[in-house]
Amino acid sequence: MRRFSAQYSITGTGQILKRGIITTDSNGRIAEIIDTGGALTELSNTEFHNGIIIPGFVNCHCHLELSGMHKKIDENTGLGEFIKNVRGKRPPDNTDNTKKIAEADKRMYLSGISACGDICNNSITFSIKNTSPVKYINFLEVFGIDPLKADKRIREVLELKKEADNTGIESYIVPHSLYSMSATLLRKVKDLTSDNKIVSLHFLESEQESRLLANAGGDLMKSYRAMGISPEMLYDRVPDHNTGIKEYISDNGNLILVHNTFATEKDIEAALNRGNCYFCLCPGSNMYIENTLPPVNRLINMGAEIVLGTDSLASNSSLNILEEMKIISLNFPGLPMPELVRWATINGARALKIDNEYGSIEKGKVPGLVLIENADIANMRLTADSRACRLV
Repeated sequence: MRRFSAQYSITGTGQILKRGIITTDSNGRIAEIIDTGGALTELSNTEFHNGIIIPGFVNCHCHLELSGMHKKIDENTGLGEFIKNVRGKRPPDNTDNTKKIAEADKRMYLSGISACGDICNNSITFSIKNTSPVKYINFLEVFGIDPLKADKRIREVLELKKEADNTGIESYIVPHSLYSMSATLLRKVKDLTSDNKIVSLHFLESEQESRLLANAGGDLMKSYRAMGISPEMLYDRVPDHNTGIKEYISDNGNLILVHNTFATEKDIEAALNRGNCYFCLCPGSNMYIENTLPPVNRLINMGAEIVLGTDSLASNSSLNILEEMKIISLNFPGLPMPELVRWATINGARALKIDNEYGSIEKGKVPGLVLIENADIANMRLTADSRACRLV
């Protein structure tokens, strides 16, 4: 048994403990929570920490398999150029790349991430996840704009699903995005995912997505041309994002919309009308690729449920949820720290449907415990020097 205390503990349940005591068993499961009301008394083996204790982070969007692409792509090139570079510079599935993936997984855990929704285009990460202390959920991604190859894409992802299932890792087939898939393929994926508990979708990461869907134009089309794809090949596409959400995405299960950087009120409203929708923000990646942040205040004002992700090391300097929180806190200073913690923990656990074990400090759960140091404790705010270290 271990006992932990700090100036404050943000539990993720809405309760903030002042010098409370949290006891965990040998497996890290929460055994007891004592609200001392700030009057901490002597209790044997209590570790007191200078900072704020929170539950382990939940990273709702990551591409662990791209960890070998750290600093391989220039910043602020726009989504079209970024996609072209990922295709051209993606490392081979060799021992060196596997080592970098394992290192990234280890750093995620040490930085406080307890659970992660991870995008997979192949099986290279599966063996690493099998031995990782991070709880992973695989999102097996499908994309392809040629409707004549839709059946081939489905066969490929079904084979990947078999591999994932053999590892015992919870896995779901999901569409990549509305702009990267033919309408035919989107319909097939919708049918295939009708029983999904979770669907993940890249959504309005760039304003060029809307231009591509509207008239096969814009910078994304330039990128497609460079890859040998002409506008005529995009004849089978959804007309816009609202129609895509309403008609081409499964109505069942949670929907995690990733990025939302250029989401308008109409886009957000369409997603909210679908229900069971979570809006995943990856501000570090958005700044890296488009030098733009998502409309945080608009999402809050419309009642959106927000979660956080890191995206990949191809588009970010680290896979660190606290750094994502700091970017948001710096640019939206009115946001209190407990709200950011909610996005980074319990909201993410609910989005991934693992809140029975993760996301909040409650008796019986195994969320992990993370200490936030160098915060502005008096005002309950993050600072530029804030850092996270794992306690459990």
